[in-house]
Amino acid sequence: MAYSLKKTASLRDLQKFNSNVYALTDDRLYSIWDLLVQQSRFAMRALKGIRKGDRDKTKLNLLISLSFLSAIANRLRIDIEDEVWARFPMRCSYCGRKPCVCREVKSVTRRKSAKINSKLRPVSLKAFQEMFNKIYPVQKRTITDAGIHLAEEIGEMSEAISNYLGQHLEKQFDDIKFEMADVVSCIFGVANSANIDCAKELSMMFVNNCHVCHKAPCICSFSKVIKTKS
Repeated sequence: MAYSLKKTASLRDLQKFNSNVYALTDDRLYSIWDLLVQQSRFAMRALKGIRKGDRDKTKLNLLISLSFLSAIANRLRIDIEDEVWARFPMRCSYCGRKPCVCREVKSVTRRKSAKINSKLRPVSLKAFQEMFNKIYPVQKRTITDAGIHLAEEIGEMSEAISNYLGQHLEKQFDDIKFEMADVVSCIFGVANSANIDCAKELSMMFVNNCHVCHKAPCICSFSKVIKTKS
């Protein structure tokens, strides 16, 4: 069966696509640590693209990193779309404003969440990216700053996953949800700074099952993925 991702897809659609195409292979070949390593690996390659001024390198690796993030969420049964909206309900998760004023206000504590207006919730991946551009306008930070923030949040998500797998406490699992939402926000932040339309590019990448072997389920071997250079 052939699967594709449309330009109008939601974050939930991305997770479903990832499950349809990659879940069988991921479950057989990858531990959650393997998935996390690959997600971090491609994110760092995207940052290398920023350092080298190579937009295409940044774009390809950022999208693959987002795909691996979806795989991690699927493994942990986390709905990314719900968690991103809960964390960023059309405003900064820290200062509670849109656009964010964290740099100006220099808050030392996270603002208590106000009532969420569900009518403002984005319905597509593209709309979520646009929402983050309104919360964190590209004019207020450089792409290098956006990349550093992404690296920081990936580290915090990795720590949260490590803590949970060590003790299996419910609060630790909640921390994973928070950090995963933060990583998504930072991926969109880099994409906005690099003028990358994630929905459009993902629909072109995933037009026919796996973007490498074009099979569903994916038949790419573990060693092939490990040796991939992007």
